[in-house]
This record gives sequence, structure tokens and C-alpha cells, in this order.
Amino acid sequence: MSSERKKQTMLNGALILAVSTVIVKLIGALYKIPLTDLFGGVGRGYFNAAYNLYTPIYAISMAGLPIAVSRLVSESVSLNRFGEARQIYKVSTKLFLITGAVGTALMFLISYPYVHHVSSIHALPSILAIAPSIFFCCAMSSYRGYYEGLRNMTPTAVSQVIEALGKLILGIGLAWSVMRLGLMQYEKTGMVFGKAAESTDVAYSYIYPYTAAAAILGVTIGTVAGLVYLMILHKIKGDGISRTDLVNSPSQSTDREIAKRIITFAVPMVIGALITNITNLIDTVTVQRRLADAFLAAPDVIKTMYRYSFDVAGTIDKDIPTYLYGTYGAALDFRNLIPTITMSLGISALPVLSAAWAVKEKQQIRSTVESVLRVTMLVALPAGFGMAVLATPILSFLYGSHPDIAPIAAPIMAVYGYATALMAVSTPVTNMLQGIGRTDIPVKAAVAGAVVKIACNYILVGNPRFNINGAPIGSILCYVVIVGINLFFLLRISKIRINVISVLLKPLFCAGLSAAAAWGAYRLFGRFLGERIPHVDLVGLILAVGAAVIVYVIALLLCKGLSKEDILMLPKGEKIAKTLEKYKVLG
Repeated sequence: MSSERKKQTMLNGALILAVSTVIVKLIGALYKIPLTDLFGGVGRGYFNAAYNLYTPIYAISMAGLPIAVSRLVSESVSLNRFGEARQIYKVSTKLFLITGAVGTALMFLISYPYVHHVSSIHALPSILAIAPSIFFCCAMSSYRGYYEGLRNMTPTAVSQVIEALGKLILGIGLAWSVMRLGLMQYEKTGMVFGKAAESTDVAYSYIYPYTAAAAILGVTIGTVAGLVYLMILHKIKGDGISRTDLVNSPSQSTDREIAKRIITFAVPMVIGALITNITNLIDTVTVQRRLADAFLAAPDVIKTMYRYSFDVAGTIDKDIPTYLYGTYGAALDFRNLIPTITMSLGISALPVLSAAWAVKEKQQIRSTVESVLRVTMLVALPAGFGMAVLATPILSFLYGSHPDIAPIAAPIMAVYGYATALMAVSTPVTNMLQGIGRTDIPVKAAVAGAVVKIACNYILVGNPRFNINGAPIGSILCYVVIVGINLFFLLRISKIRINVISVLLKPLFCAGLSAAAAWGAYRLFGRFLGERIPHVDLVGLILAVGAAVIVYVIALLLCKGLSKEDILMLPKGEKIAKTLEKYKVLG
């Protein structure tokens, strides 16, 4: 019974975290979409510039430590070393506070050279507003890692939702207030925050940096709210370890030994995060710098390409590179939606593949690799193709009050949509290589991909005829290199051959039909019924998605694109599999 109870607890914890992740993602979308609607492409450019500096420093500050704490606490509790578990929490809290303080200080120090040489000086208020959140996030992670090690996922889940809600409510509220304040000043005095504005467009240009900073300040306040919740929870409810548990605990290690164990465990993950985030930072730098170079080289070419959007947005010349980078961010919001979901497939496959590799069960290895690749394609191909063909209506609906965004962002979103399957399979393939003990190959592949990406940024983004449209091309070629290298070595080392028809061709054919159905349904609806129905864009999108799902499911069943193993992964999979086997529609 004990083992059963532990398994149930683990599953409940996974479900709690999964639900909180979905809620946080939805809140994140609700946060960014109205903000972009509020301050347009220019404000979004300042917002993105701050986030792009914040993300790598945050990731490096946090990398490995929460996982190390969780694992070491779990090990100690399983050995009834409850005193040591508490000691790990106390030592880790000190380590987290140190790394948080260093991370925040580093961001303050880097901010000035970053805005002068990479971004725009107008992004500085946003960077300064978000920098303190690194400290508060690190402080939160000591609690989260500790509770996760005790197999209590609720504090992590609740604090994540509180953090996201704080960001949403306060970020949007503060941004709206600053925007209103700036406009009121301009209307009354012709001044905006101490600067004379000769036109409305110039006034907005002065307001955007502070509106973006107010929006991003919500992120920092949200992290404070999450930390306060965890502090109160820990003070009132504690950790569930009784005094008897502590008395009966074996002798524990010294603080120095525990700190060494935490750091030793975390260092490899920190190195991996460092490589990844340095690459992302270089990517961000090169895109923005080469955009500025392209505009300086041929401003008339870029103005002609996007004249409608510039006119509608009232973008002045000096803001054009930032504006283009900001609209690019609107497309990026959708790029990682599907890869975030398929990431769980690789995590689930890793222990299965490791066990099969250890005992040389070639059939199990082949089955696992094929199943992961096939299910990734089954999910990512139709979702990506749908995102591609519906890019314009999706962005037009979400940013209805900013019609200037969709003409620039929709083609970029479409390109990423068609390549979604490639991006979605990247992490699962990496996880499977780790499962067979080849952790070195993904690192080498990432370096090769980074070189390709940075070279493409320099060549394509710096070309005025490509400008921001060169960025997604570079990203996709980067993934081609990474996935190509990793998949080649995965199949070569494991000595297996996959069924290309089952894994790729059938899902590709069915996804193509579903995308055609989505496009056709949306066009037909708009042509014959659009003028008679309120909320036409939303209704048209719902009908298009519904048509795509129906066509996709029917096509999969008719061409036997699903296997029994795929169905068994679903809730109540055995019942569904029996029904489908009865009608002979499983491959």
C-alpha cells in the first residue's frame, strides 16, 4: 500500500503542476496581448529588449539549484534524515540569496552598456524595473525546491499562479496609468515627462519607454507577491516534519558538505544553461544591431515594404528598428506554444529509454523512439500548419486595435508555424540521447546550430530586403542543424531504423488536409456569412479550428495513422483502443 500511495502522490503532484503551468501560460497570453495593444510595436520593442537581457541572467542564476535542492531533500527524507532535509533548506536559502543578489547586481551593471551598444537607451527604464525580480525569484526557489523535495507541489503551483496574476493585474494597471498620465500631460501642457512634444506621434514616442517599464514592473511585484505567499505558508504550516522525526534522525552533514553537494550537482546544469543563454543573447544582439544597420543602409527600401504599418502606427524614423523588433515579438509569442507541450514526451521517454538501453532491449528502444517521434508529429504538424494558414486572422483578432501589427508579424508567424514540428521534436530527441548516455552530442549540436543562426542573422537581417524576415529563417536553419545532428546520432548509436511512413508521412498528409480545411472554412465563412454575424473574426476562427480537427481525426483514422501504443498514452486509453480496434482503424 505504501508504494501505491507514493505513486498516487507523485501523479497528483504532476497533475497540480501541469494545471498551474496551463493557467500561467494563459495568464501570460492575457498579459502580453493587451500590453501590445496598449503600447504597440515600439513599446513592445522596449519590453522585449528588457526581457531578452533578463532571461539569460535569470536562467543562469536559477539553473540547477532548485532541482539540486529538490533531489537532495527527497533523498534525505527517503533515508529518514529529516534534520538534514531542513539543513539543506537552510543552506540552500543562503546560496539562493547570494546568487539572486549577484544576478540582480549583474543586470544593473550590464544594463547601461546593453542599451548603448545593443538595444536603445529608451529600454533602460524597463531593464531597471525588472532587475530586482531576479533576487525575489531566487528567494522563492529555495522554498519551491524544498517543498518539491518533500513531494508537496501545491506551494510551487499556487505561488506560480500568484506571481502570474500579480504580473497581469499590476502590470497592465500600471502601464495603462502611465499611458494616461503621459497623454494628459501632453494635452494640457504639450510636455511629456519633462520633454516638449511637437506632435502626437512624438508624444507617444516619449511615453512608450515609461509605459513599457510600468508594465514590466508588474513582473517584479508579482515575484514579491509569490515570495510573500511562500513565506507566510512556511511560517504558518511549516513543512510537515515532526519533532519526533527530527529526534530520530541520523547525524547530519556539515553546512560546508551540504553546500558542496548542492553546487556539485548544479554546476553541469549551469554550464548547459550558460551555453544556451549566451547563444540566445548573441541572437538578440545581432538581430537588433543588424536591423538598425539595414535601416541605415536603405531606409527607403524598408519604408516602402512596411509603409502601411508605419503610417497606421505613426512610427517615426528613429523608432523603426525597435518597432520592427517589437512586431517580431508578437509572432514569437506563438512560436513555443506547441514545443512546450511536446517537451513532456521527451521527459517521459528518458527513463524508459535508459532502462531499455541498460538491458539492450532493442525492440523496446525502437518502440520508444518511434512512439515519441510519431506522437510529436501527430501533435505538432496539424497545430503548426493551422497556426500558419490562420496567422493573419489570429493576429488581426488579437490585435484588432493595432491593424499595423498583422501585416508584418503574420508572415513571420506563418514561417514558424510550418516549422513547428521541427522545433517541437528538438527537446524530445535531446532527451532520448541523454537517455542512452550521450549527453555530449546535444551540446555540440547546439553550438553548431548557434553558429548557423548568428551567421544568418548577420547576413539576412542586415540585408534591407530581408530585414526582420531574416530572423525566422535563421532560427529554422538552426533547428535543422540541431535536430539533424541529434537525430542522426540517436538512430546511429541505437542502431534502429524508424518507419518513416508511420512517423512522418501519414501525420504530414493528415496535417495538410486539416490545414486546407481550416483555411477553406475560414474563407467560406467570411465570404458568405461574415457580414451577418457579430464577432465575425472569433466565430470564423472557431469554425476553422473545428473543421480542421474533424478533418484531421477522420483522415488519421482512414489512413490508420494512429497505433495502439499512441492511444494507450491517453486517459482511458485501453477503452479507446479496444473501440478503435473493433472498427479496424488503428495502424
